[in-house]
Parts: sequence; C-alpha cells; structure tokens
Amino acid sequence: MATIASEQTLKGGAWLLGETEASTVMTPEKLTDEHRLIAQTASEFVEQEVMPIVERLEQKEWALNRELVARCGALGLLGTNVPEAYGGVDLDKIATLIVSEQVSKYASWAATFGAQANLTILPIYMFGTEAQKQQYLPALVAGETVGAYCLSESGSGSDALGAKCKATRQTDGSFVLSGEKMWITNGGFADIFIVFAKVDGEHFTAFIVEKAWAGVTSGKEEHKMGLHGSSTTPVILQDVAVPATAVLGEIGKGHKVAFNVLNFGRFKLGAMCSGGAKAAIGEAAKYAAARKQFGVAIATFGAIKHKLGEMTARQYALESMMYRTAGLIDARIAATPDRRADDATPMLQALEEFAVEASIAKVLGSEVCDFVIDENVQIHGGNGFVSDYKAEGRYRDARVNRIFEGTNEINRLLIPGMLMKKALKGELPLIAAAKALQDEIMSPSPALPSGDEGVLAEERRAVAAMKKVVLLVAGTAMQRYGAALEHEQEVLSALADLLIDTYASESAVLRALDASAGDTADIEAHVDAASAYTHEAAGRVELGARGALAAMAEGDTLRTQLAALRRLMKVTPANTVVMRRRLADKTVGRGSYLFG
Repeated sequence: MATIASEQTLKGGAWLLGETEASTVMTPEKLTDEHRLIAQTASEFVEQEVMPIVERLEQKEWALNRELVARCGALGLLGTNVPEAYGGVDLDKIATLIVSEQVSKYASWAATFGAQANLTILPIYMFGTEAQKQQYLPALVAGETVGAYCLSESGSGSDALGAKCKATRQTDGSFVLSGEKMWITNGGFADIFIVFAKVDGEHFTAFIVEKAWAGVTSGKEEHKMGLHGSSTTPVILQDVAVPATAVLGEIGKGHKVAFNVLNFGRFKLGAMCSGGAKAAIGEAAKYAAARKQFGVAIATFGAIKHKLGEMTARQYALESMMYRTAGLIDARIAATPDRRADDATPMLQALEEFAVEASIAKVLGSEVCDFVIDENVQIHGGNGFVSDYKAEGRYRDARVNRIFEGTNEINRLLIPGMLMKKALKGELPLIAAAKALQDEIMSPSPALPSGDEGVLAEERRAVAAMKKVVLLVAGTAMQRYGAALEHEQEVLSALADLLIDTYASESAVLRALDASAGDTADIEAHVDAASAYTHEAAGRVELGARGALAAMAEGDTLRTQLAALRRLMKVTPANTVVMRRRLADKTVGRGSYLFG
C-alpha cells in the first residue's frame, strides 16, 4: 500500500487508501509549552473552582454556573477558536482539544461549557454577519452572557430537519417565532439562544434569539439520570417578534449551521469523553491499589489487571486518534492560501472535510468512555454503586454522551455514508481502490501483507489488512445495493465499526512508532498499548466483516468472499495478557493514566 502524499493527508478519509508516515502525525507527545500551559490553566480552573462547589451546582444554584462561565471567559478558555477582534485568543484546534479534555473532569460543567463555547459561540463566529459578531461574541467569549443551542424538539431529535417550530415572515422583513424546543442545555439561565425554525413552515433557518424578548420563556428543569449540575429545560417561543437582522446565515440554509456546528461538537465531545476516561482510569488505579481482599491489594489480581490494561489500551487509541484528527484539521486550515485571521471560512471548510473523522471521534469517544467508566464501577465493587464514591456519578453522567451531538446510531450511518458520497463526487478514489482490491482477490496469487520486521511489524500488517477488509465490505455493499445502500442500516453500521477500529488502530500504531523513534519516556508502554488495542480490534474487524458479508451474499459467492477475508486477515495472535499486565502495573504504580 502506497504512502499517502502530504497534500492527500488533508482530505478526510484519505488515511484509508494508503500508509501514513508516523512522523507526520500529531500526538500528545508533541505538545508545545504553550499547549501545556493551557492544559494547566484549564485543569487548575476545574480543580480549584468547579470541583469544590459540585454539591451546590447539583442543587441547581444556577448563579454559580454563571459565575463559573464568567471566570472561564476571563481565563480565555471560551474563546480558543475566536479571533482577537471579537475578544477571543484564536488558538489552534489542539488547544481546543486540550481545554475540552480538562473541563470533562466534572461532566455537568463540561455540558455547560460545551453549550457556551461549542454550540453558541461557534455558530455566530462561523455564520454570523459582521454586525452579529460584533454585537454578541465579545460578551459571550468573556462569559458575561450565557448561550444555549435550540435544535431538538419533542418530535424531531435525530430528524432535526423535521422541526415544527415556525418563523412566520412579516411584511417588514421581520419574523414571528412560535414553537417549543426540548432538552436545551443551559436553558434555565441562558441569555442568548441559537434557535432553528422553518420560515413559513418550509425553509429551515437559524436565528439568534434573546431571552429578554417578549414571548421567550424557559420551562421546568428536566429530572435527569445524570448531569445534575447542568440546566436542561424546554425553551418556549410564543409569538416572539424577531428582527430580520436575527437570521443566522441564510434563510433555508439552517442545515449548514446545524450540521457544521455538530461536526465540531462531535469532535469536541470525543475530546471530553477522552478526558473523562483518563480521570476514571486514575480513580480505578488508586482504588485497586488501596482495596484489599484476601489480604492483598486487588490490583495484584489478574482479572483486575486485565481491566486496567484494557481500559488503558482503549483510551490510548482514542487519545491517539483525537490528536491525529486535530492535527489534520489544523494542517488543513493552515494550508488555506491568503488566510485572514478573522475569516471563519477555512475552519468551516476543514470541519466539513473531516466530518467523517469527527463522527468517528464521537462514537469511539463515547463508547470508550462508557467502557472505562463501567469497568471503574466494577473495580470498585459495591462501593461503585453508592454515591459516596465518584464512580457512581461518573456512570450516570456518561450515559448521555451516546445520545448527545447525534446518537451513535445516526453517526454510524453517517460515517460510511459520507465516505461514499465523497467517492461518488470524485473527492476520494474509494471506488477505484475497491475495484483494485477485487482484482487482487481474484488473481491466482493475491498480495499478502509485507513481511517487514521492526517495531510493531505485525500490528502494521494488521492495520494494512484491516483497510483492505473495509474496502472488501464497502465494495461488496456498493455493488450489491447501489443507491439503495442508504436503507441497509445494519450493513452501514457494521461498516462503520470496521472503519472506527481501523482508524483508531492505525492512529495508535503511528503514535507508538513515532514515540519509538524519539526520546519518549517508557516506549514499552506505548508499544504495549498500541499492540493490545490493534490485536483486539483485528479480531473485531474480522468478525464484523464476516457478519456483514453474510448479510449481502450467500452460497458460492459468500464462500469466495469469506475465503478472501481469511487470506487478508492473516494476523498472528500476540500475548495481549502480558501487555495488559504491564500496562496495569504501571498505571497502578503511577496512580493515573500513563500517557498524560
């Protein structure tokens, strides 16, 4: 498989069709001093100002949330993506990822923060007029005003374009908004709302709506499973007079606002989940070291080591993928010719380009976080089920991540769907690669993975094989269903899982290879984490591919495809038990996640 040229790496999905040079990939080990200072600032803010008042936040003292938003703004944490002209600090997406990781230490605060920084500030910056930016962004970035994002309705969750909220056009160009939005984070105390409604019942459009306008009210607080320290309410619009200048973007183009904001929101949610998983790993390691059964610490038990090692390996893959993706987005933005500091277009284009990777980040992030937090409860045993320990609260808080920013089911349909649309538009040579693989499979002596040796040699072969398996399944699906493939949700979901594991595995392997080539501390841990994840992922990919192929073919055709799958996935098993044991012992010794 050919190495991807540097200009090709700036295209979403290009990683699937070639090899990436490890030295070109962004990793946490490459953070600058400025990045580390940002991480320290965000971490200290959460530890010193948020965590001590958690109980009060969960008693719905929303004035405290407003104070925290203002303090966060004063530190510059709300404006990492906003130019200085509007009060921001205009940092790269690596910095944004870092801040998102740190605020996740308390999930309720992460929700409040995300609604402000991700879902209110970003759409105004990316789609607002100059007058709108000047009017709203400085106060939002400073935390002087609080924002919320109003997309969902009781009858339109995943089907956002099915919204019933109406904006009736008036003769003077203004509008009257009527409807009810549901599950609005910050809904109980926000000043500014990004509201989506259909102009004249037809044209899906975004508006900037102020709480002070007559007819805007917040409903009762929802009684939620988790996130008790964040406000979630309906927002009710009763004949709200809205000026023409409140339209955000273009009339009838609200989907562009909604979906592009969601692209970045999904990426940031993946980062928040990564931060939450790291915190839970440290918590589990400390508890396992302190808790004794049968006269010894439970951290010495093989079953507990398995859990801690697997938690670490999965988080390593997630984190590697997150930093790799952030690096790609930054590189795409930086490659824009004649880029102006106050122009949001390059960022918008980069987010659109890497929408597939953003959805992968959302799905993998939320599911790795769930896995880690569930295992944290299990390691705590009975103590994990009571509120005296943080494990119980983390468990409840994390569950919504698989629903936020588009359910994981929706994102699983989007991942292969968006890739195939890029292929059909000629933006990604996916169809040609799938046809080439079919020719290779049908040849008398199909090409086998390289016999190169060295660090992570078997894992590199596994990743190359996994990419070919993705092409095998994708090519079969396109050939079998054509345009009707969009209706085959089971096949699309299976294909998404193959893509997720392949991208995560390659990201982990590339990070470990880059660490091995430098002076990174504890290279063995990097190699163990990447290897353990990749070998388990290879097994999942082979099993998932078998199921997907069986859904699309039968008889001799299926037998031929399964034979090809066996030839492609000739991965020699590794002793992942010893890898997990080493990772677990080091995690317990450190009392925290190993790599951050």
